[in-house]
Amino acid sequence: MKLTVNQPALEEASRLDGCYVIKTDLPESAASKQVIHDRYKDLTQVEQAFRTCKTAHLEMRPIHVRTAEHTRGHVLVVMLAYLIRRELSRAWVSLDVTVEEGLHQLQTLCVTEMKVEGGGSCLRIPTPGTAATALLKALKIRLPEALPHTEAAVVTRKKLPTRRKPR
Repeated sequence: MKLTVNQPALEEASRLDGCYVIKTDLPESAASKQVIHDRYKDLTQVEQAFRTCKTAHLEMRPIHVRTAEHTRGHVLVVMLAYLIRRELSRAWVSLDVTVEEGLHQLQTLCVTEMKVEGGGSCLRIPTPGTAATALLKALKIRLPEALPHTEAAVVTRKKLPTRRKPR
């Protein structure tokens, strides 16, 4: 048995490489061919957004919600997180820093409690390092020098129960 290439058929098929057809039920008066083509190409951004929302980039894993209200709330939180991530990405593109790298560098930001004689206190923000300063500047964020001190307990690593209570 011998394998041969049908050169004329291969050349004919290769003429259509990279070509595709977009079919729509919209009338031409509703949208031009160019608009339809551009919106089709925009779908890649939508697909990327969903991949971003459902992967470790946002650390948002599927949660099982029981009511329509909770489902809407979950979708809202995921989309807000995506919008924040997208803005960080846009702001930091000129710095050649990924969102993950930038957030890691910003973890160095901290506050120091300053106590004043007589019982008052405030939270002083030390001058950020060079990398954090550049990231904040790209976002047009100016940190205050100090914050009022409140006695609020903040827990950021709370473990969720492995099983939820039935409703």
